[in-house]
Amino acid sequence: MNQSTHLLIIEDDPAIARSLQDGLKRDGYAVTWKNNGADGIAYAREQNPQLIILDVRLPDGSGFDFCKQMRALGIRQPILMLTVQHDEIDKVLGLEMGADDYLTKPYSLRELLARVRALLRRAYGEFSSAESNVLFVRDLTIDLARSQVQRGNQILALTPTEFRLLVYLAQNAGQALTREQILQAVWGHAIDVEDDRTVNVHIRRLREKIEIDPSHPSLILTVPGIGYRLSRQ
Repeated sequence: MNQSTHLLIIEDDPAIARSLQDGLKRDGYAVTWKNNGADGIAYAREQNPQLIILDVRLPDGSGFDFCKQMRALGIRQPILMLTVQHDEIDKVLGLEMGADDYLTKPYSLRELLARVRALLRRAYGEFSSAESNVLFVRDLTIDLARSQVQRGNQILALTPTEFRLLVYLAQNAGQALTREQILQAVWGHAIDVEDDRTVNVHIRRLREKIEIDPSHPSLILTVPGIGYRLSRQ
């Protein structure tokens, strides 16, 4: 990635924001900073940055709520949330609101840069070498080149992480996949207790978007004691 890759920081603390800006710019990114959620959402809608770094505590509201609003408005770029909370429930809440990843303060710039690169790679750079550009799962058409999923003429609004998760399941349709396998393929790291919840949260969100009846899923099936399987039938 280089200066053509545009990142948006939504953070009310000037010292933290400037530090992030400086570090990201040194790594070759173009960076814009907004100090409140409303301005951040307006900018994201108008300028379409490739990735959004969103603080949980903002002067005009909760980052969780702003994350949910962005997803409702059709903003599908990766969102990395920054939080001072260490409780697992706060991290899970961020994922449920539509975030793709999170970092708990204090964090190192090296770790943040690694998360940013991974999110950008997963969202924009993983499928160009795929043998086939289109996958078909029942009535779903998965366009790898466009990172787009359709049911008939309807385009399903998936986040980059949800899209990557669906692609991995579809490429291994019929196979029972462990949560560790899913984490390695979709997030790029091994499992721990919190990561276990991360997979479950994203599976639930994906079911809500692609299943005809999410309360009785027929596409993404739970395999007790193992993980999940995408049904071919």
